[in-house]
Amino acid sequence: MFMGKNRYLTAQEAATELGISLDTLYAYVSRGLIRSEASDGQKRSRWYPLEDVQRLKKHKGEYRHPDKVAAGAMQAGTAVMESAITMITDDRFYYRGHDALTLATTHSVEQVAALIWTGDFSAEQSLFSRTSPESMLARYHKICPYLAGLTPLEAFQVCLPLVALDDIAAYDLRPEAVAQTGARILQLLARVAAGGQHITQGIAQTVQQGWVPHDEPATALLAAALILCADQELNVTTFTARFLRETDAPANVRSSMTSLLKRGEPIPGFGEVVPGFGAVFYPVGDPRGKLLLELTAQVYPHSPAVLLAQRITEETNDLLGERPTIFFGLVTLARALNLPPGGAIALFALGRTIGWIGHGIEQYQANQVIRPRARYIGPPPLEKV
Repeated sequence: MFMGKNRYLTAQEAATELGISLDTLYAYVSRGLIRSEASDGQKRSRWYPLEDVQRLKKHKGEYRHPDKVAAGAMQAGTAVMESAITMITDDRFYYRGHDALTLATTHSVEQVAALIWTGDFSAEQSLFSRTSPESMLARYHKICPYLAGLTPLEAFQVCLPLVALDDIAAYDLRPEAVAQTGARILQLLARVAAGGQHITQGIAQTVQQGWVPHDEPATALLAAALILCADQELNVTTFTARFLRETDAPANVRSSMTSLLKRGEPIPGFGEVVPGFGAVFYPVGDPRGKLLLELTAQVYPHSPAVLLAQRITEETNDLLGERPTIFFGLVTLARALNLPPGGAIALFALGRTIGWIGHGIEQYQANQVIRPRARYIGPPPLEKV
């Protein structure tokens, strides 16, 4: 039954009209596809405009099949940009066919990086067993004193382009060479994040020793966070990574990485969307955030940060139907471990570096031009006088 003179629907009516679950309806609201208003001032009861529901129903095929909407938008003659790295479903995601949620608790950061870059877990040994050139290490040691007082992300941005001056191999754009450069970049960033800690056991262990040296259980949590952040298909920064590779501007892996680290991830706007909640690609909730929060709670069940996160999660889900994203999980983990300022975004950047490099390798191999098109919406041509 339509409610009120403005023809509003209840949540159940709107969901029935669209043929979706309530969880999916709330996801549509978080994405701005449907408006919602408090019912008679009651925060826990909301109405949904019929016109929004009908408009969405009319174009439902586009929302269910975004590849049709994107047809021709990214490249003339190609429907969508192809990638063999990450597949996203309603409630899970996969790296080259492997469940990423499982990988986060069963494999090392290096193994997942090898999988994303080469498709082969066993490539880990050849990629990460080699040492960086002496000239590169010497420059890094000269830079270290100047990194004091910077957040990890700021230190990444300072260190990477300077150390790149002595990494001539980064100009080799063959896939296997780019993967080797990726391993050096990942090890360098882990070392920088850890305050100069020498890498002896692995990426996650290095970060743990630098940030929380007396908390060994933190290693597995940090590894899981890095793996969950590794890739998420073609978001803004990942598309930028592919575009930088395709244009060869500049033709150097480290320089491209520096550009990406400066961009970061877009911050959600304001309104009913709560930062850290509501994931566009996951109608039933971001599985990355859910898993990271669960793992953190298992290791630190009495942490004030964990207890607060659980309370916030419950209230936000109850009031807005929103679930936590990976970003909320990262902040909770950072607070539970008492990481240094900027620790959460540093974890994200370090993990996402794996995906950026993977997409760079794909783009080098793709032999296709990224050619976005514009749909003109200005005034029509003026008539000749």
